[in-house]
Amino acid sequence: MADQHPTASAEFALSFESVAAQYAASRPGYPPGLFTTVQDLADAPLKGATVVDVGAGTGIATRLLRERGARVIAVEPGPEMGAQLRAALPGTPLVRGSGDALPLATASADLVTYAQAFHWTAPERSVPEALRVLRPGGALALWWNVPDPDVPWAAAQEARLKSRLPGYHAHSVTGDAARIVDRVVPGLTPVHRCLHWTRRVPLDVHLAHLGSRSYFASLGPDRSAAVLADERTHLLEHFPDGTVEEAYALDLTVVRSPR
Repeated sequence: MADQHPTASAEFALSFESVAAQYAASRPGYPPGLFTTVQDLADAPLKGATVVDVGAGTGIATRLLRERGARVIAVEPGPEMGAQLRAALPGTPLVRGSGDALPLATASADLVTYAQAFHWTAPERSVPEALRVLRPGGALALWWNVPDPDVPWAAAQEARLKSRLPGYHAHSVTGDAARIVDRVVPGLTPVHRCLHWTRRVPLDVHLAHLGSRSYFASLGPDRSAAVLADERTHLLEHFPDGTVEEAYALDLTVVRSPR
């Protein structure tokens, strides 16, 4: 659903409601290698699996999971984000709720996923809730697209945004989710992986992607316009043809539930 943020709150998460259409149009998806890795670490195929996609947002991960044959139930607290999902994926079950109190039956899912969304929960509640909903031997998968810190232009952009946006938290690949899960429920042995990938998009799409982040959405369009205009100038120095090669390090944690 969102970006990593160290002081996430439900109110801040709902800032995406004002940019739901922009989010749907500009946010990146995920590489095929992610879903292969999730299947390998979960030791179960996606095809035919019942998957609960929590913080589903506009349905970016929901669609990709469905394309791999999963039966997906989307959970999303925001009505505008949910409306985008319904329009894009008619017929997909969608329930209003959050990971801290999943409105789903115990032992009803093979896989629980959080795509860009786990940080909006309180882990002390959301991890036990995921384990409750999972069948024995099921898996919880948590992932984020992070601007690749090893790519100089992406690292420079992160530094600029941190200097200009109040409360901006520069993204990094740390495996923190694995440590959080292990702290909340010791002994589950979460596994962390990092996958690198890129996508090429027009400059305007990249800027719309930035503008859909929670930090920009909470500022509003007038205050964020100057920052985005400066980013356009910087990016044209690196990508004079107007096509940006976004570089991502995908931060993935998978944990199996007890059998």
